[in-house]
Amino acid sequence: MSGTSTTTGRLRGLLAATRARTNRWVVLVVLCTSLLLVALDSTILYVALPSVTEDLRPTSVELLWIGDAYPLVCASLLILFGTLGDRVGRRRILLLGYGLFGLASALAVFSDTAQVLIAARALLGIGGAMIMPATLSILRDVFPDRHERAVAIGVWTAVAAIGAATGPVLGGFLVEHYWWGSVFLINIPLMAVMLPLCRILVPESKGRSDGPWDLIGALLAALGVLGVVYGIKQWGTERDLLAPEAVLPFLAGVVLLLLFVRRQRRREHPLIDMRLFARAAFSTSVGCIVIAMLALVGLELIAVQYLQLVLRLSPLETGLRMLPLTFAAMAAGVLGSAILRRFGPRAMVASGFTLTACAVLLLCLMGQEDRPWLLSLGFILLGFGFQSTLFGAYESMLTEAPADDAGGAAAIGETSYQLGAGMGIALLGSVMNAAYAPGLGHVSGVSATASGAAGHSLGEAYEIAADLGGTAGAALRGAARAAFVHGLHVTLVVSAVLLFLGALAALRLPRRMECDEDAAPTSGEASPASGVAAPRRPSRAESSIV
Repeated sequence: MSGTSTTTGRLRGLLAATRARTNRWVVLVVLCTSLLLVALDSTILYVALPSVTEDLRPTSVELLWIGDAYPLVCASLLILFGTLGDRVGRRRILLLGYGLFGLASALAVFSDTAQVLIAARALLGIGGAMIMPATLSILRDVFPDRHERAVAIGVWTAVAAIGAATGPVLGGFLVEHYWWGSVFLINIPLMAVMLPLCRILVPESKGRSDGPWDLIGALLAALGVLGVVYGIKQWGTERDLLAPEAVLPFLAGVVLLLLFVRRQRRREHPLIDMRLFARAAFSTSVGCIVIAMLALVGLELIAVQYLQLVLRLSPLETGLRMLPLTFAAMAAGVLGSAILRRFGPRAMVASGFTLTACAVLLLCLMGQEDRPWLLSLGFILLGFGFQSTLFGAYESMLTEAPADDAGGAAAIGETSYQLGAGMGIALLGSVMNAAYAPGLGHVSGVSATASGAAGHSLGEAYEIAADLGGTAGAALRGAARAAFVHGLHVTLVVSAVLLFLGALAALRLPRRMECDEDAAPTSGEASPASGVAAPRRPSRAESSIV
């Protein structure tokens, strides 16, 4: 028995020594690989939905939940798991997320009904909510120097963009050559590799452990975010802005979030220190993340429809056309640290917004004819500007938050990302519908009923045109294409206006990149880079006494 204990002790000592010697850049590689899988899973299913529909025959509601279960669950639980990681250990939460993500992927692969696939997507959302804030908060702890952390965040944001942009390409390839379950199958061997690598290479880190973890507050935040995001998504599918399916969950979510904020302000040991939002750099950074996602995510989905339905590109060709955006985002991530150091957060984020707005306006020159060079140029400018904006905003937000609250700060950033994305889909989708539908009001040879149904979407218009056939079908098809392009132009202009407003909001960020205060870790844990214990951060009560 004693021999077994000795062996176990030696193994634990060996693991601790290995983690102590691990270079922080190796840790970054592990964290970014984790993020890549989560980002891929957020978009890889889009191109597989037609195959899923043909195989599982889901109802319209079930199909909606197959797409929405993952982002809804993930967004609602980010604060819960981000703050829990600060208390019990961020690496521990990350490992649990890996395990759950792998199991949920296996369940999705072998789904034989829509209900099972929805459950698997919800479990993937739970795993994603564990992984995303943990990677960013561990990064904050592993890189105490702001210059190095800026480089690491640049790589982190670039990987997130690569994963989201590569998802449709990889998904299109897998669906064309295998079957829809293969988009989930690739997660299983990768997670099997990531679990032991993370266990050995990534150091454990914690934040504040003073006082009990506020479970009630975490549930209020989770249910509040769920209600708000669900309501926003419903607005994206409903034409009536007063539809109870959207208004009721949204209002309920807002009330729960207000109760959460009130509770956190009154508690001695809050999940999230609301005084962070009194800091201009933190609150502005969060707002910039929301505006950036609000302006571009809904636009990205419309752009995919334009490429596939107007230009008639295949899913794989659509993904390849968007690769310039991915490469530009990678370049912005690599150069982000140097740009931030040279120009400062204010200029970087404001100029990123402005460049993105100009790229969006450039894309207004796109019409019903394919212009690949113009499209590529617009995507390059858009990718570089958008990634520069997110880089500067995330770096400023994370630096402004104390290392002890890194998990909560990362969760706030990721929740802002998800909220902005949801609002963008709802807002820009509504703008698109409002500009598209009137163009089909009077089509020669087409009844008012058929025209009204065709006004729901371009895909539905094509189906109705095929049923009509002849001159009427050709007229409806041409009118629908023209109306869609007009709606796209209107949506692009609205998106550009939002981006210019974001550039104005970014003027509240600091002018320069200050680094002196980040020279040493602020956590009471040993620094992963040096192995030297840092001074303990005073508790909230001690701070008020001082």
